[in-house]
Amino acid sequence: MKILIVDDEPLARARLRSLMDEIGVPYEVAGEAGNGNEALQKCAEIGADLVLMDISMPGMDGLTAAALLAESETPPAVIFTTAYSDHALEAFEGGSAVDYLLKPIRVNRLRKALDKASSINRVQIQVIEQAQEKEAAAANSYICANIRGGIQRIPTADIIYFIADQKYVSAYHQGGEVLLEEPLCSFEARFGDQFMRIHRNALVSSKHLTGIEKNREGQALAKLHGTNQRLQISRRHLPKIRQWLKGK
Repeated sequence: MKILIVDDEPLARARLRSLMDEIGVPYEVAGEAGNGNEALQKCAEIGADLVLMDISMPGMDGLTAAALLAESETPPAVIFTTAYSDHALEAFEGGSAVDYLLKPIRVNRLRKALDKASSINRVQIQVIEQAQEKEAAAANSYICANIRGGIQRIPTADIIYFIADQKYVSAYHQGGEVLLEEPLCSFEARFGDQFMRIHRNALVSSKHLTGIEKNREGQALAKLHGTNQRLQISRRHLPKIRQWLKGK
């Protein structure tokens, strides 16, 4: 975790750096600043995860700097440091910090504040990851096709198979057929949990694959629910398809 120490007193910064060195990993002092303006600049430069912010400083004070940091795209956690308990309580109640430390700062109290800030960051990371998972799931629930100058969304649950023909890929779905400009491998990468490769030029929906039959030439063909079309299964992929069908 990258730490930025902000205090207008060099001795106070040195004291905090010494305490941080004593605590050690996973914390790293990545920079120092002497006022709020420098804090904003340094945070952007080093990508600070946590700021130890003095409240009373000349120029931009710690309260103003913390409020501006909170508006950034990836705001760092802030722990206020001050010699005045009234200032600390007022700042903490304002909601712009996860904790506050009264000077002179003790290592055990600092460690508790860091642990608290770290746990909040973990929660924030979990929230971001969950949001990203939801976005990915939503993006994988449909494909987009250009239809007469417009865009049509087709649910992947309605797609029976994809088949490649030269530079285009056709998606056959319950409402018809659309041409797509993405290569077949991109659909396999996106929808590999929903579709199976049966030939170098074909992906079929696992939900729609119902069995295998042979034509007069002895070629294995995929039987698909929702269409009378039969797609050839290559020798390379046939064992995997048979094993999958047996395990259904």
